[in-house]
Amino acid sequence: MNNTFGTLFAITTFGESHGPALGVTIDGLPAGLTMDPDFIQSEMDRRRPGQSAATTARKEADKIEILSGVFEGKTTGTPLAMLIRNADQHSADYSRIAATYRPGHADITFDQKFGFRDYRGGGRSSGRETASRVAAGAVAKLLLKHYGVDVRACAASIGNVSGDINKIDWSTVEQNPVRCGDPSAADAMAAVIESAAKDLDSIGGTVYAEITGLPAGLGEPVFDKFDALLAHAIFSIGGVKGLEIGSGFSAAEKRGSENNDPITPEGFATNNAGGILGGISNGDKVTFRVAVKPTPSIYKEQQTIEKATGNATSLVIKGRHDPCLIPRIVPVVEAMAAIVAADLLLRAKTSKLD
Repeated sequence: MNNTFGTLFAITTFGESHGPALGVTIDGLPAGLTMDPDFIQSEMDRRRPGQSAATTARKEADKIEILSGVFEGKTTGTPLAMLIRNADQHSADYSRIAATYRPGHADITFDQKFGFRDYRGGGRSSGRETASRVAAGAVAKLLLKHYGVDVRACAASIGNVSGDINKIDWSTVEQNPVRCGDPSAADAMAAVIESAAKDLDSIGGTVYAEITGLPAGLGEPVFDKFDALLAHAIFSIGGVKGLEIGSGFSAAEKRGSENNDPITPEGFATNNAGGILGGISNGDKVTFRVAVKPTPSIYKEQQTIEKATGNATSLVIKGRHDPCLIPRIVPVVEAMAAIVAADLLLRAKTSKLD
């Protein structure tokens, strides 16, 4: 099982949802970067459970412990390790699914691959694994900030309610429980989540994200294209079912004369490319949207099979689950995008002598 992502800025995550702790080790972080534990904790607070009625009721402080790689407030160039202890597991809630499989989850495929699974919340397949990614992403953001690069994301839609991407007010994203970028759509999005929860169900949505301040020249022209690595990173997040960069799927309906971005002495006149050409950043803003499925853990009765016999049975899932993944997946999307950008920025320093 591979638990490492990245080349120069490489992260390795460990731990399970219902184990004693989760954590991450970062290799390749340059020495001399000023650490900001308060910023890292603020990023963890954005992802932690129990934030509002739109998220799971599980209560975790998600306090970060930096174990190594920092001395006198700066990185040492050695592996930076961080730990997040679990405190509010209700493992008994999962006793019923020890003998069955949850529809929409990795339970059945994990068993088919390994012949064994941790049924308490899904083990390594749990969304709680992303706490380690957000911690690593916070460090990546600190590195990017050193170079004037910023990564941000927001809820673009929930169910059939969409915000206007052209009306994003980034100052309001953290002021509403669904992290909607268009303030005029926030209440309607929250109502969609509330309606799904009342029906003992869940709802999906989309996230809009952008990376600003990136220099041109990041990404490799063949297999490690910027967009290819970004897709790898984003699709590695549980629940993600789609990704489009720049004009995305709408490009399939356009002519080249419509989709090409005119080049002017002042830069690109449009940004249908989403800031990436030929797998290499072009100096424009990198933009992308992420499609996220409904939370598979719902309180409705569902059809499944028994683990031991393969016979048909039904299942009602207990426990504490997000009725919508969008509000808490926003910082995870930012984290994975930041990790890709940080890795490619470090790699770009090797591409030419000057």
